[in-house]
This record gives sequence, C-alpha cells and structure tokens, in this order.
Amino acid sequence: MRRVVPISEQFQHFVEDVKETFWGDLYGRTRAAWKEFLQRESERERDRFLGLGWYDRAESRHDWRNGFYERDFVTRFGTIRLRIARTRGKKFLPKGLENFQRRADDVSLLIREAFLRGISTRQVGKIIAIITGEPVSAQTVSKLTKSLDGLVRKFRQAPLKDEWHRLFLDGVSLRVRRPGGRKRVQMLVAYGVRLDGSRQLLAFVRSQGESQAAWEGLLQDLYRRGLTADNLQLIVTDGCPGLAAALAVVYPHVEHQRCWLHKMRNIVNAVRRVDRNRVTEDARAIYQADSRAEAMAAFRYFKKTWEPLYSKMVQSLENDLAELLAFFRFPRHLWKKLRTTNLIERSFVEVRRRTRPMVCFVNVNSVDRIIFSIFNRCNREWQNQTLRIFTQAA
Repeated sequence: MRRVVPISEQFQHFVEDVKETFWGDLYGRTRAAWKEFLQRESERERDRFLGLGWYDRAESRHDWRNGFYERDFVTRFGTIRLRIARTRGKKFLPKGLENFQRRADDVSLLIREAFLRGISTRQVGKIIAIITGEPVSAQTVSKLTKSLDGLVRKFRQAPLKDEWHRLFLDGVSLRVRRPGGRKRVQMLVAYGVRLDGSRQLLAFVRSQGESQAAWEGLLQDLYRRGLTADNLQLIVTDGCPGLAAALAVVYPHVEHQRCWLHKMRNIVNAVRRVDRNRVTEDARAIYQADSRAEAMAAFRYFKKTWEPLYSKMVQSLENDLAELLAFFRFPRHLWKKLRTTNLIERSFVEVRRRTRPMVCFVNVNSVDRIIFSIFNRCNREWQNQTLRIFTQAA
C-alpha cells in the first residue's frame, strides 16, 4: 500500500510563494508588453497621420509633432501608464487607444458588482486599488453605477407573455436619504409563476406607500405590457386594503387569496398576551383544515369561543374569510404555497441582506438600480430552477 506523506505547513507556504512569484511575474511581463506595444503604436500612427518622417520637409503641412503626454489605463493586469504621442493641433488620437478604454470593461464590471453586493462606494475603491494598483473614488463608483439606469428602463418596458398562472404581490420598505432627512420609500413588487413551475420577478415600482393609486399603477403597467390575465388563476397578496381595491379595478375576475401569515400577525396583536397561544392554535385550525367545509367549521368554533372577548378581531376575520380560504379551490399539494406570500417574501430577504450594509440610499435612483440588480440576478438563477410543486405532475 502506498504511504501518504503529510505535507508540512512550510512546504505549503513554499508552493504558494512559487505560484505568487510565477503569476506575479507573468502579469508583470504582460503589462510591460502591452505598454511597449501601445506606446510604439501611438508613434507609428502619429507618423502616418502627419505623412512625414522625422526630418522630412513639406511646403504645406497640416500639423506638427508635439512630444508626448502620459495617461493611466486601468486593466485586469493593473494600472498601465502610457507615454502617448501627440500633435500640436491636438487633432490626432491613436486609433488603438480609442478602443482601449481608460477603465477596462471587466474592471468596471467588478466595481459595479462590488457596489451592488452591498459594499460602500468608499470600500469599493479600496478593493479595486488592491487588484489594479489604482484607487477609485466614491464619485467614480457612483458614476459607473448610473450605467444601470438604461437597464432599469429596459426591464420596466419589456413585454410580458400572458402565460402566468399565479401572481404574488407585496411591498418592501427601504430607507432613502432626502434633503429633509431619512425617509422610507415603499417598493411594490410583482412575482409570477408559470404552469410549469418556472418563476420570475416581473415588475417593481417605487411609491410613497401602498395606496390604491400606487398599486393600480403597477397593475396597469403589467396589463399594458401583456399580462391580460386570460390564464391567471390566482393572485396572492398580503391583505393590504389599497391593493385589494386596485385588484378589483384591474383584475376583477381573478381569484384573490389573502396571506394567512399577515392575518395571523393581526390576530395575535389584537388579543391579550395571556390568550395568544390559544387564539393562535384555534386560528391555525382554520387554514390547516383538510377541506373548506372543515375550515368553516373551525371558524364557527373560533367565533363562538373568542367573539365575546374580541368582537372586532373576530368580525375582521369573518369579513376576510372568503379571500383567506380561496386556496381550497386548488389542488391540495399547492395549499401551503398559495395561502401565504412566502415566495415573494424570500426575495425580500435577499433585498434586505444586500441593502443592510448601505444603511440608506443616497437617492431614489440608486434604489431602482439596486433592486433591479438583485431581481435580475434572481431571475437568472431561477432560469434552471423550477418550483416542482407547481407543475401539473406534482
């Protein structure tokens, strides 16, 4: 049997040093080669532009040599300082440098992605300095993230196929720095699920609250983009009154399910601490019933038991009961997924995780950029991940 010789810590450090020396030397040689090539090419292009050699004379000439100037270019190999040929008339620019941008695309992408991961603009600059050798200012990071504005507009204008069977609607609150101080901005979000279990975050809109007008704006936008609801079977919401009113205007014929998780919070907050455990247990018996008939029986027991003590709470539950029990009209294996907004709430967990290090957003445009980037990343990850429980075969 072959004996395994343990690798000492000293040998591991030696291997790491060799790798670092090799790659460091390789990157250094590559950077030097690029520098030499581009500097010589700028001189050759200047000579071609002038049409004259160093000691050639001509009666009519349109420009003259005027030495060199230096410019830094940030690349994946680090910062390269080039000595670029120039002319007196400043009409000449080497064609090779027109495409060789001041900041390479991959470095710009790294800056933008680091910011979108929740790292502050100041910290992003320090990270890039470690990689490229050039510190990047917070202002530069902010300018690069503004390039997302076009992608945000494209996302909001993208047409939708009328292929969504379940629609989840909810809002997430974020803090924004305004001239009058920090204020909260509500982000209204739509999440769709197809018949095959594939899913996508379809839309988001910024608002001051969850009013009927705000939600109507989002729903009308979905309708305009193509979600006419011919195939839509159920809309699940958190129970916001403004959203319910907006649904009655835009999608009046679609079944509406209110979230039991949100309703349970309202029920528990309306009762005394000493009664909370029993009230919670009796309320759970309603939505955990084996059929709609059993759920109605559980509600009648709940009403008989708790109406004498909490009449307003019981009346509120009774008013919302039809929408709370809508999930019973669908296959049993879907009940747990359809009776809450947990699917869309999981997306909000990712939003809060990414935005928490930022404390608050500088302006509302930065809110849109961050939310778009998070949702766009989720949509890409979900392309090959279906919710199997929603498939017809489930």
